[in-house]
Amino acid sequence: MNDEELKAEVVKALKEVYDPEIPVDVYELGLIYEIKIFPINNVYILMTLTSPSCPSAGTIPGEIEAKVRSIEGVNDVSVELTFEPTYTTEMMSEVAKLELGFM
Repeated sequence: MNDEELKAEVVKALKEVYDPEIPVDVYELGLIYEIKIFPINNVYILMTLTSPSCPSAGTIPGEIEAKVRSIEGVNDVSVELTFEPTYTTEMMSEVAKLELGFM
């Protein structure tokens, strides 16, 4: 599987991870800032949370790592949490905005 195919699989896996308080997956919410594929299928994900005090801060990154790690062919996964730039609802996809009544 090439990098683009692997990246598509990573996005599919991310769409299975939800913030327990919001009925929208982390990808559509705009919490994923960056997905990089490095040689030999090492996956790096830069993400944020809806707020630094998010009660799910301890579980969401681990759940993301486990889902991505379960993709066939993935060698290693690194999930980095950042709060720069600060998350805003503008980062949500149109799907998420519709789901949450922002449109």
